[in-house]
Amino acid sequence: MPTYWQAFAPLVLFTFVASVTPGPNNMMLASSGLTHGFRRTIPHMLGVALGFVLMVVILGLGLGSLFEHAPWFYVGLKYASAAYLLWLAWKIATSSATPEANGKGKPISFLQAAGFQWVNPKAWVMAVGIVAAYVPKEGFFFNLAIAGVICGLVNCPSVALWAGFGAGMRRWLHRPLLLRSFNYAMALLLVASLYPLAFETASR
Repeated sequence: MPTYWQAFAPLVLFTFVASVTPGPNNMMLASSGLTHGFRRTIPHMLGVALGFVLMVVILGLGLGSLFEHAPWFYVGLKYASAAYLLWLAWKIATSSATPEANGKGKPISFLQAAGFQWVNPKAWVMAVGIVAAYVPKEGFFFNLAIAGVICGLVNCPSVALWAGFGAGMRRWLHRPLLLRSFNYAMALLLVASLYPLAFETASR
C-alpha cells in the first residue's frame, strides 16, 4: 500500500462514518426525499457535499485563528446555529402531510444547503477534526486540497443514502398520518442533535 494512501486512509474512514451517521443534514435529507422525492432533493445533496468541502478548505486556510482571537464570535455562532436548527426542526415537523409528487412545494436549494453547513454543529466538529487530525502538515496546502476532494467523494454517496431512504419510504408513508409521524421523528432527531450544546451549557 502506498505511503500516500496510508496517510489519507484514516480520513476516508472518518469522513464516511461521520457523514453516514444521523445528524442535521441527514435528517433534513431524509425528510426532503420523502416529501419531494429523490430527484428534486439532488441540489440539496450537492449543496451539503460541496458546501462542506468549502468549509473544510476555508477552515484550513485560517478561519480557526479568528476563533482563537475572538472566542465570543465562536460562542455566538454556536447559539445562532442552535436557534436556526430549532427553526428547521419546526419547519420539518409542520411540513405538508402529503408527498409532493405533483411538483408542488419547494425543497432546499443548493445555495441554502451549502450555507447551512456554517450553522450545522456536526459539520463544524467534522471540519475542525479533519483539518486538525487528518491533514498531514508537510505540504499542508496541497494535502488540504486532497482532503477536500476526499470529503466530497465520500460525502456525496453518504448523504444520497439518506435522501434515497426518505424517497423509498414514500410508497409506505403515503397516508398523511404516517408521513406526519415520520416528519415529527426527523424533527425530534434534529433537536436531539443539539444535546452536546445543551450539555455544555448546563455544565457551566
